[in-house]
Amino acid sequence: MEEKIITTDSAAKPLGAYPHARRVGNLLFLSGIGSRSAIDNAIPGLELDADGNIIKYDIEAETLQVFANVKAVLEASGSSWDKIVDVTVFLTNMKKDFTVYNKIYGEHFANVQACRTTVEVKCLPTPIAIELKVIATID
Repeated sequence: MEEKIITTDSAAKPLGAYPHARRVGNLLFLSGIGSRSAIDNAIPGLELDADGNIIKYDIEAETLQVFANVKAVLEASGSSWDKIVDVTVFLTNMKKDFTVYNKIYGEHFANVQACRTTVEVKCLPTPIAIELKVIATID
């Protein structure tokens, strides 16, 4: 069974000792992928105060960035968006953000029909509002 560790400069660098993805056989397991930019590590739409507290954020911009990061990791791994089979979504504010996120998700996943679980978490390792954990197939 083929195994391979995947990292790419096309998505934000992992925050710890883990790869962007790992292939095992024909399955691809992505580590949690957030909305930090691969270019400058910035979080789109985020404003912090002097103490690092969130003043405002843009769930639409973050959702689009996290999707771009996931797509970049999939492509670097030899897979693609249409091969996603399972998605776990972590939101830091389900009540405020679910409607916008769910609309964008529907636009991007309408033809994919991946299984999905969405949960609210208190916080994520950086001041992001969304993170995805993805499983895909690979040929």
